[in-house]
Amino acid sequence: MSLEAFPNASEIEFKEKFIERFSKLTDWETFKKYNLSFLRKTIRVNTLKISVSELKKRLEKDWQLEPVPWYKEGFWIKGERRDVGNLPEHALGYIYVQEAASMIPPVVLDPKPGDIVLDMAAAPGSKTTQMAQMMKNKGIIVANDIAHDRLAALGVNLQRCGVANAIITMMKGRYMQGEFDKILLDAPCSGTGTIRKSVKTIYTWNLDLVRRMSGEQKQLILHAFSLLKKGGTMVYSTCSLEPDENEEVIDHLLKNCKDAKVMPINLKIKKSEPVTEFEGKKYSSEVRKCLRIWPQDNDTEGFFVAKIKKAD
Repeated sequence: MSLEAFPNASEIEFKEKFIERFSKLTDWETFKKYNLSFLRKTIRVNTLKISVSELKKRLEKDWQLEPVPWYKEGFWIKGERRDVGNLPEHALGYIYVQEAASMIPPVVLDPKPGDIVLDMAAAPGSKTTQMAQMMKNKGIIVANDIAHDRLAALGVNLQRCGVANAIITMMKGRYMQGEFDKILLDAPCSGTGTIRKSVKTIYTWNLDLVRRMSGEQKQLILHAFSLLKKGGTMVYSTCSLEPDENEEVIDHLLKNCKDAKVMPINLKIKKSEPVTEFEGKKYSSEVRKCLRIWPQDNDTEGFFVAKIKKAD
């Protein structure tokens, strides 16, 4: 994989504590090299409006499309321009500009037509619109978020993509009520997997933020699990690489909910070993079934995904 480094990569400095912490988790120099390189642009074909073959016909004259192995409607896209979001196909809702790793949680959740699904932290709607196309606009998605401005972006994207089976709600996730076949909790996080997209993460990162997010995620996952039907499936995901926000949160769920079972995830993807012990904390060996992806594994963002089943 050929990497294109940021023009100012040599000037970007990581905090000492960040380097120390992540050096315990992965090969620091490789992690740093990928984080200071541009992400490959990725699109998802919106099959609610156009077929993959038709979309290819429209784009292949000016753009190279390379399939994303873990999602058949996903493609890395390369051309003379970088502004894929300005294409007519984007305005028409034929494509959604979505990072390749971000497509994984809906694939793992696998919502079907007719399912009742909760997307607990839905904005701006990349995964909501992906689930809607997987469900062929049949069934119901309750798409929730906590702020007006985030919901505005969600509403625009649902409309642009022709989503007809989503209900938008606005409240803190821990106040949601109902009973659902499937739940996606793409949790608010510190974003340490998204440095390639947002370099400011390097400067905003601190351990207090990580611990605060971890506390919030633990609350959210327990409440989300309580809304899941018996036999139902929940996916917990973050774009963080912090064990406190990932394996520790799953460990917390397992300790508090005896009817929660972590399921294996089988995808055509290069993955890294989940963290079972970090800084004096030991986590359940069940976290080994989770998906931990570093930027250097597949030349994507960093991501964490866990699939959880509720006993019948």
